[in-house]
Amino acid sequence: MTAPYDVVDSVVGLAATLRSSGVAATTDRVHAAIAALALLDATRRADVYWASRLTLCGSPEELARFDDVFAAYFGDRPGSVVRRQRLSRPQLQLIASDDAPGEQDGPDGPQRENATAAASSVEQLRHRDVRVMTSVEKEQLRVLLAALRLPGERRTTRRLRPASRGRVDGSRTLRAWLSAGGEPARLRHRAPATRPRRVVLLVDVSGSMESYADALLRFSHAASRRGSAPTEVFALGTRLTRITRELAMRDPDTAMAAVAAALPDAGGGTRLGELLKAFLDQWGQRGTARGAVVVVMSDGWERGDATLLGEQMARLHRLAHRVVWSNPRKAAPGFAPLAAGMAASLPHVDDFVEGHSLAALEHLADVVVGRTGSRRSARA
Repeated sequence: MTAPYDVVDSVVGLAATLRSSGVAATTDRVHAAIAALALLDATRRADVYWASRLTLCGSPEELARFDDVFAAYFGDRPGSVVRRQRLSRPQLQLIASDDAPGEQDGPDGPQRENATAAASSVEQLRHRDVRVMTSVEKEQLRVLLAALRLPGERRTTRRLRPASRGRVDGSRTLRAWLSAGGEPARLRHRAPATRPRRVVLLVDVSGSMESYADALLRFSHAASRRGSAPTEVFALGTRLTRITRELAMRDPDTAMAAVAAALPDAGGGTRLGELLKAFLDQWGQRGTARGAVVVVMSDGWERGDATLLGEQMARLHRLAHRVVWSNPRKAAPGFAPLAAGMAASLPHVDDFVEGHSLAALEHLADVVVGRTGSRRSARA
């Protein structure tokens, strides 16, 4: 029999997936969800759903996202939650079975093997390298990637908005006084408004990135479709291709088919320096990269002149607000940035992160939004 999965870990993993999709499942809400499950009938999947939904969501806008993530995380199979004693402390454990609770074999009958909860397999899937996934696991990954959301790092604008504090808004204050018949009224204030920074994704689809290209393109689709930040996506193959329009399609599979049709050069070699120069000349210098968070998703293998790549990365760094490099090979044991292109680029990168798994892409989303990572952390 497969060991049951602790529901505490399951709720923590669900909260991490929710945060990556834009639901503010904070630590205190996770504790509230676990406390609620301890008081409810832990053998019912419905109780797991409602305890999580009522505690982990903070606004009506988050409910639809929660439903999508819950279905993707736990799957559609019926599940049962059992309570076990361990060191005199009650532990909640989640076991998924094909039968409803109470329909298992009796103590004298043959023991029926229970599958570990879908949450357990998803948690393992989050940290598995995309390159070694089976076709079934890749299908699960695609569902979870479709639930990702990239809100975008906020920046201050010149526009002013009503606020509870800040500079006094004379016109609104005067109108309030007139509405009160000339009697003194509460002062109205205004403060600078904020808006999400533009995000630019440069996705390497060359032969050395073939194992990761589909996952990275689906991440890009979720970022451009479900994110609040204006997002531009370019593919780096044997030539530079803007695929923002193809990724604007609602259905991920339809978008991937459109991208495949637009990228006849996928799987070939690439010259990152020349393509980055083409991007900066045609798009970046004219405003696409100015003040934006630019993400390069590549293993850094350069078939051209690495010196040119270093020069263009320095140029990009001067234009962009932040430059993030996501390298799927970074997670390999003993990794060192020895590739000529990677070594030439790192001095001009603000955040150097992994990109080999769902958990790594969730972390990448946090870095892009500005929740984690720090300037010049790439050199650490």
